[in-house]
Amino acid sequence: MNTLRLTIADGMTITKRNALKIKRAPDLLGGVVLLPIVFVLMFTYVFGSMVDLPGMSYTEYLIPGIFVFTIAGSAQITGYTLTQDLQKGIFDRFRTLPMSPSAVLTGQTASDLIMNVTSIVTMALVGLLVGWRIHTSPLEAALGFGVLLLFAYAFSWVTATVALALRTPEVFNNVATLVSLPLVFLSNAFVDSARLPGPLKLIAEWSPISTLIQAARELFGNTSAAMPVPDSWPLRHAVPATLLWSLLLLVVFVPMATRLYKRAVSQ
Repeated sequence: MNTLRLTIADGMTITKRNALKIKRAPDLLGGVVLLPIVFVLMFTYVFGSMVDLPGMSYTEYLIPGIFVFTIAGSAQITGYTLTQDLQKGIFDRFRTLPMSPSAVLTGQTASDLIMNVTSIVTMALVGLLVGWRIHTSPLEAALGFGVLLLFAYAFSWVTATVALALRTPEVFNNVATLVSLPLVFLSNAFVDSARLPGPLKLIAEWSPISTLIQAARELFGNTSAAMPVPDSWPLRHAVPATLLWSLLLLVVFVPMATRLYKRAVSQ
């Protein structure tokens, strides 16, 4: 019991340390928030009039996708800050302290969750300003935000694993950008995946990103009965599929990141 209590306390200390880093370097959070805001304004006012969605406005279709776009950007900061700490030798200093080894990763991912809360709240306010609305009950809306944050937390463990495998900020940034942008754009974030050609449609419909976006749309009421029903199982059962994806990512990447961290600090 004492060991568990100390592990939690150490994790909270690292979380506070990383939160202070974000506070002292607001450009990190600003970069995550500003780009999605640009996308909201650009897609709403430039391309929105060209996209015809039966029974609903493009803005309401777009905002859940922007939430996920923001999550992907926030997750990159997890990996970037980990590689920076690794490069600067911060982990070696942590190793000399009487603290739990798992506290570094749990603290990093917890601080990433705090940043995701801030980012999503900001994007929700921007969405309300441009016409996005929630059409479901407060409980369903809360579940919608909860599903987004659960997946964001699980995804931060993915980026932590990649960062610990690559180890340098520059390489991680390049790889993360090359992977995250196609993941978001090759989904139903900006256009209906049913409109994509052959193989791209199949990839988009089975992507966990598309499933998360569809779950958010359903829980926020940003759907239309006039739109075609998705063909794939994940999009037809978006909420349970997203919960399964989140659990799977945690089961796979938490132990993987932990092993890579132990290897990194032992060298």
